[in-house]
Amino acid sequence: MNSIRLYPIFAFGTVAALIGYALLARKNKKPEEEIERERRTQLTRGGRIIDGNVIDVLELEDDETGRQMILLVYTYDVAGVTYEASQDVTHLRQFIDLYSCRLGLPSSVRYDPHNPGDSIVISETWSGLRKSPIRVQAKAG
Repeated sequence: MNSIRLYPIFAFGTVAALIGYALLARKNKKPEEEIERERRTQLTRGGRIIDGNVIDVLELEDDETGRQMILLVYTYDVAGVTYEASQDVTHLRQFIDLYSCRLGLPSSVRYDPHNPGDSIVISETWSGLRKSPIRVQAKAG
């Protein structure tokens, strides 16, 4: 008979545990765009700058969402290790001239000294893209 009286207590405890788990597991998740913006901001403030080269600009379409993505592909060397990376610059279009980015374009790269593979070429407040030199041809005369 004593065990029958304990069922409501166990049921209440189980429901309370489930509600507590649901509340703790449901964190306010930030959208990917906000996480990426914070990463760029952190690298802009504390990243080291090194020379790199733009390899390509790729325009891709995400199969799942159908949105167009623009990736800036670049390389850089840190302590004898060559890194090839890409940065999603879709939301930074207003800061970049995609048509001037071409194979071998010199650039500056900001990277995390504790994780050299984490890097950027452009952010909202900084750009490592350099203007390509204009070549003037001498007139034949």
